[in-house]
Amino acid sequence: MNIQPLEQGNLSARAYVALREGLIAGQFRPGQRLVMQDLADRLGTSVTPAREACLRLVSERGLELRSGRFVTVPALTLARYMEVRTIRLSLEGLAAGLAAEHVTSEDIDKLTGIQKLFEKADRAGDPDQSFRYNRDFHFTVYRLSQMEMLVAHIESLWVSMGPMLTVFFNEGEHKYVGAAEHEHVIEGLRDKDSAKARTAMERDLILGGEDFLRFLRTHEEFVVA
Repeated sequence: MNIQPLEQGNLSARAYVALREGLIAGQFRPGQRLVMQDLADRLGTSVTPAREACLRLVSERGLELRSGRFVTVPALTLARYMEVRTIRLSLEGLAAGLAAEHVTSEDIDKLTGIQKLFEKADRAGDPDQSFRYNRDFHFTVYRLSQMEMLVAHIESLWVSMGPMLTVFFNEGEHKYVGAAEHEHVIEGLRDKDSAKARTAMERDLILGGEDFLRFLRTHEEFVVA
């Protein structure tokens, strides 16, 4: 759990951002218990900012409140994954389609570079870097939509997906890397074809989801019914 001590300021807000980023980045696992005092120690604050940050994430369904002393990362369940994926298909497809209206040649070059790093990390069997560059690719596309509220909603979904994906990237066998559909996303953006970019992004989520669903069905030790 790589949480850095916070600088002084609005500690509750800073603690929220740090914990939220940790969830999105896959630093926590489904079912993991987070003791508020331990979080406070890692953040370098009193327990109050840590508790307020946790409660805010509980309200966003990123964490679950178990007692006054600790929260847990929601368990990995098929129902939770399918709900998150269904919403992601709509919002992330929309963001990719809108991105095609604003993309520049410099953006295309940046995405191409990220994709090469993603493929290299996957070939090297480096799950942490694979996770990082996959996320970088997706959010680079989404921010091109120039719709901050839309990106914020997508980030909230990744708060739920992050812990699920960290288990999958570290424990799962994924046949689908994302290279082909990421390239199709880039093609759609380069052509400024919103429908093509949206369809490619949706297919990326669906095809990647097939490996994830296979993982859920064959690794009962990680999944709560």
